[in-house]
Amino acid sequence: MASSSASTASSATVLPAVLQKQKRSRYSLTDFSFNRTLGTGSFGRVHLVQSIHNKRHYAVKVLLKEKVVRLKQVEHTNNEREMLTRARHPFLVNLWGTFQDSLNLYMVMDFVAGGELFSLLRKSGRFPNPVAKFYAAEVSMAIDYLHSINIIYRDLKPENILIAADGHIKVTDFGFAKYVPDLTYTLCGTPDYLAPEVIQQKGYNKSVDWYSVGILIFEMLAGYPPFYIEPSAQGAGGHVQLYEKIIAGVVHYPPFFDTLAVDIIRNCLTTDLSKRYGNMKYGSKDIFGHQWFAEVGWEKIYKKEIPPPFVPKIEGEGDSSQFDRYPEADISTYGSAGFDPYAHLFAEWS
Repeated sequence: MASSSASTASSATVLPAVLQKQKRSRYSLTDFSFNRTLGTGSFGRVHLVQSIHNKRHYAVKVLLKEKVVRLKQVEHTNNEREMLTRARHPFLVNLWGTFQDSLNLYMVMDFVAGGELFSLLRKSGRFPNPVAKFYAAEVSMAIDYLHSINIIYRDLKPENILIAADGHIKVTDFGFAKYVPDLTYTLCGTPDYLAPEVIQQKGYNKSVDWYSVGILIFEMLAGYPPFYIEPSAQGAGGHVQLYEKIIAGVVHYPPFFDTLAVDIIRNCLTTDLSKRYGNMKYGSKDIFGHQWFAEVGWEKIYKKEIPPPFVPKIEGEGDSSQFDRYPEADISTYGSAGFDPYAHLFAEWS
């Protein structure tokens, strides 16, 4: 679900002709039987459903229009649908279609049965160097693909990386993704993963995602992010303290870190944009060519020919045991007809 991170709304971005819409199948509520809740968020929840036609399981994200409008998330919500419509990659979650009723928006997406990388990391404490490298490699390929079609992701974190039944990753939650051919200024994302130029509300580009890759690598290896603030300090003023640490850019690396891992993290987290990996002359080649990734066969990574370090125990195609249990909501309002004051804001969802 969309994170509770800071964000602001602005006018919608007009996409160029090169990104003309791809056709998607049309769905309705009657195409699915609803099973259980997989996750909840500020605007609604994600359900596990089964198609009554092909019997496949999907994740349906349901967003309450009134909350989306009240919390000024219309642009981000429309962006999520727009970006997922355009993106197709082995390490990105697929959007199969969208629809709406008078109260809610619905997104039909892949059901990724292995749960969140966040859960696996918390159970493990921290990942060994080769495990962190495997997940960082697959995530980096997804980020690089998005950048190749001028999409900035802007919300990389372990909670938004899902593990499929085969053990490979799927990046999900495109609520903050945006088509940006040059610069953007919006303050949005997850606080621990924000680049300093985002916090300072300077114009920023795609390199903020490579900054987040550096944060992710650190967190996978350490079990906590580099600018971690104790929970007791996360109340009033906690974000200010966190942002001050991020802008200062002083990182303390645990002694057990691999020296090459330290080097790639440091080059991703530098506040000097002229020296940040992913933002220099050779772009992402500095990432993929770094010695920490020396033994990685990128073509094999793309083809999923490298055995994953963890394969979830899945009992059948609709097994949702890797997800936490949530109180189930009353879904009797799903499919509501009647007056819709927000229909004009979500015209593309039909």
